[in-house]
Amino acid sequence: MQIGNVTTPFGRRPMTLALVRRQIATTEIRAGKSADKWRVFRDVSEAREVLGLQDRSLAVLDALLSFYPDNELRQEAQLIVFPSNAQLTVRAHGIAGATLRRHLALLVEAGLIVRKDSANGKRYARKDRAGEIESAFGFDISPLLLRAEELAGMAQQVAADRAAFRRAKESLTICRRDVRKIITAAVEEGVPGDWETIEGIYIGLVSRIPRSPTLNDLRSILDEMELLREDVINTLEIQQKAKIIGTNDAHIERHIQNSKTESINELEPCSRAEQEAKPADNDKPKQETIRNFPLGMVLRACPDIVMYGRGGAIDNWRDMMAAGVVVRSMLGISPSAYQDACEVMGPENAASVIACILERAGHINSPGGYLRDLTRKAARGEFSLGPVLMALLRAHGQSDKQVG
Repeated sequence: MQIGNVTTPFGRRPMTLALVRRQIATTEIRAGKSADKWRVFRDVSEAREVLGLQDRSLAVLDALLSFYPDNELRQEAQLIVFPSNAQLTVRAHGIAGATLRRHLALLVEAGLIVRKDSANGKRYARKDRAGEIESAFGFDISPLLLRAEELAGMAQQVAADRAAFRRAKESLTICRRDVRKIITAAVEEGVPGDWETIEGIYIGLVSRIPRSPTLNDLRSILDEMELLREDVINTLEIQQKAKIIGTNDAHIERHIQNSKTESINELEPCSRAEQEAKPADNDKPKQETIRNFPLGMVLRACPDIVMYGRGGAIDNWRDMMAAGVVVRSMLGISPSAYQDACEVMGPENAASVIACILERAGHINSPGGYLRDLTRKAARGEFSLGPVLMALLRAHGQSDKQVG
């Protein structure tokens, strides 16, 4: 392989230390390494946005690779191509000269090729008596071989992100449709509830979707849209249960009024032992698993807890739980109350509840008693963290509008 020394660009083109490092790196390619040039080109095409390239840049790179005679880039081969601008223009589908120079510079800046300029800036090869290329000046494409694995990884990541983006977009579309139609049905059928406020939150979420959203934009809005959908469904379930209970109460009342007891045993009280042997269903605690909400959503609803994280930041659930312990102590909540909450709700949800209490600390007289009350409700399946987070998100949204 043609190695040579580090060379500087011809003419007015500046020299940078990055160019020096890239030229040195090409001398460190593993012995015997090889890669299919068109596979590498496909990886570059896939990752072009990450590399800062445009479609014309790919056309120029394709033209450069076409001047390399073999399909396989090899470490021991001569990896310098030396076409003239006129030849490159033809193979790059008639690209203009100024455009050609601009995209060659982009390929150099992206670290995919290195200039090997001659003394007069011309591109040519000098051959020995046997006809083998002794030295060449032009464009060194060995960085493509050096970075083959890196470029393949970048292409795979881009493909994975594209698939994740498509899934998130589909999920958000379905979630939007669900919320919109459920709200419409509830309003048309006269279901009790603050549907005007819920619809306002829905419209606010939809308006936050950018014209060209990123994956993070979609995930953030999807989290909140799913929370809103859960809130809407919970509201409908509560109304349905209330309707069923009301119907059953009326039915039982009519049954008592119309029934005539004929059995002596129905009027005879049972013994205390029999009563203790048959506990009432209402005495049995009903404990359900509480859903874990995304950390990002909790932090958006409860931003005050961030300052209690390590270094003033919370990057994961471990940091969140550590901050929860600090805030628990600051609020005067006993360790036993917090431990009970962790056992019933789970450590992540317990830390989230602490964050919610901190956010509303000015309105809660006894944080410890409040936490114990929520823990008891959670043990009976009567507490859901979703509506609390939604209320806080809603409050922050209203405050933002007032400030703006």
